[in-house]
Amino acid sequence: MDRAALADFLRRRREALRPQDVGLPEGARRRARGLRREEVAALAVMSTDYYTRLEQQRGPQPSSHMLASLARALRLTGAERDYLYRVAGHHAPASLSAPGHVAPALLRVLDRLDDTPALVLTDLGETLVQNRMAAALFGDAARHTGLARSSIHRWFTDPAERSVYPEADRDRQSRAQVANLRAAHGLRGPQSQAGELVRILQRASPEFAELWARHEVAQRFEDHKTLIHPEVGAIELDCQALFTEDQSQTLLVLTAPPRSEGYEKLRLLAELGLPRFTRAQR
Repeated sequence: MDRAALADFLRRRREALRPQDVGLPEGARRRARGLRREEVAALAVMSTDYYTRLEQQRGPQPSSHMLASLARALRLTGAERDYLYRVAGHHAPASLSAPGHVAPALLRVLDRLDDTPALVLTDLGETLVQNRMAAALFGDAARHTGLARSSIHRWFTDPAERSVYPEADRDRQSRAQVANLRAAHGLRGPQSQAGELVRILQRASPEFAELWARHEVAQRFEDHKTLIHPEVGAIELDCQALFTEDQSQTLLVLTAPPRSEGYEKLRLLAELGLPRFTRAQR
């Protein structure tokens, strides 16, 4: 671990960012150059004291998880992320297995979306980051850990996961989940995390095993879908998907036409927020 290089890199990347670059208001009395330390800490979901100690060359060696959070908070490119890992004394992760790293281009778009649900997913259906409206619609993604971080795994192992879709759409959604995983498996290979997920689901779900044998390959996100929310009921939304060049991450944006019933329900969700949604789930 090169403490001096790590501290200098963090400080310079923090000072190079403006609040609007990460979806924060500029503020009338801002004197700090770039972001404040407490703002980076909040974006990285760590204490301000911990982050400050890293910049002052007196913090402990960050874990890979912490580095992934810092890379996301500082909007680092792939090369910058790799450098961060190396000066912190870790091997740089492979591009397709970097835990929690979000493509900066997708983050820049997500930062500007505040009034409609938007989230960034991996090709295994893991939510890397979501805005407040996506959390109000789907719940806080951070509540899922381990294999359950993958929506594909949850779909075939947790019956509650299917309650978000009308019963008539669930067969189609099952096929879409498997087709998406088949595309990821082809990209990553059988010895990857995608291959391990396939082997686990083949043992756990006869439905998955039958669909996997069909060899359907696609990255499917329906243009129009109906989702069921436990408080506001059925919401009809349009779904747009933006992929990274290597197809490993997707930004999903869900919208509704102005003055439509779906639009009004999204406005209601914005008022309800996450706490009521979480209680309703429980």
